[in-house]
Amino acid sequence: MAGFTVGVTAARRADELGALLQRRGAAVLHAPALRIVPLADDGELLAATKEIVGHVPDVVVATTAIGFRGWIEAADGWGLGERLVDRLREVELLARGPKVKGAIRAAGLTEEWSPSSESMAEVLERLLDEGVQGRRVAVQLHGEPLPGFVEALREAGADVVGVPVYRWMPPEDIGPVDRLIDATIGRGLDALTFTSAPAAASLLSRAELRGQLPELLAALHHDVVPACVGPVTALPLQAHGIDTVQPERFRLGPLVQLLCAELPGRARTLPVAGHRVEIRGQAVLVDGDLRPVPPAGMSLLRCLARRPGWVVARSELLAALPGAGRDEHAVETAMARLRTALGAPKLIQTVVKRGYRLALDPAADAKYADG
Repeated sequence: MAGFTVGVTAARRADELGALLQRRGAAVLHAPALRIVPLADDGELLAATKEIVGHVPDVVVATTAIGFRGWIEAADGWGLGERLVDRLREVELLARGPKVKGAIRAAGLTEEWSPSSESMAEVLERLLDEGVQGRRVAVQLHGEPLPGFVEALREAGADVVGVPVYRWMPPEDIGPVDRLIDATIGRGLDALTFTSAPAAASLLSRAELRGQLPELLAALHHDVVPACVGPVTALPLQAHGIDTVQPERFRLGPLVQLLCAELPGRARTLPVAGHRVEIRGQAVLVDGDLRPVPPAGMSLLRCLARRPGWVVARSELLAALPGAGRDEHAVETAMARLRTALGAPKLIQTVVKRGYRLALDPAADAKYADG
């Protein structure tokens, strides 16, 4: 993924995701859209834990590994750990996915069932099929209300106990998030990754607060690939009409593998002046050699590549330059730097008094002229 820049919004496991991307050549811009605030000292969690210890539910749904571990640790701190684990041995314990299964087993417990899809929708379907009328169901919440999950159980007659183990909060330093939004809108990113629904919702909320939501949505619609680790994560984006890409397996590794296929597949490759030129997000491959190009140069090159072989006027190129103003001399300066960066000046021809064109090879020139 050399030549591509990927934004990372994750709070947890951001280093792991960033390392996977960088190992494959991508540049990474990280801005945690949220922070996780544990509720070990929170009265709500203590009250829910005492309620479960004193009145054992029929079913307990564990949704996240970090949340389940945090719950057991908090209970230990209150002197309720052993009693809580004993109570959980008596219930139908459901785990949303393999990570939380690991946390359950680390606590000396065994889950009764876990969905292959890792989806809360499948957990809900199982519970409703079993019937929950008159049953007590405890649900470990994961930072925000589970949309429709608790309501559906209550409508079906369940007595639902929420266990709020941690909350998602905005980051203490919002500056990196603002820079990530600006980079997305300015097309300085090629993809933006999301590993949780709250992170996606937080980024959209911040853009809306800054008056930039329409611009952010436009970038995600057309130019910046929104990549989500799974369908639940994608829900806040889909609510705004954004189509996302998702791996078949909801893991960081498959998410990175998906981007490894998706981004190069979107790159423009052209035969120009005897060279093979692949225009990537923030760089260019010339005959397989990576050539980093300044942002202004990439703007000019993308503008030329929209109509390969055709002459593009200086005025149009000027409009493509970010913040260039009205001086066409800025085009000449940026073009000189672009040619230097590409290492093959003849790739771009100057057409006197008219503008510039990509020097497409003759056969390709005819092809694009016919197209």
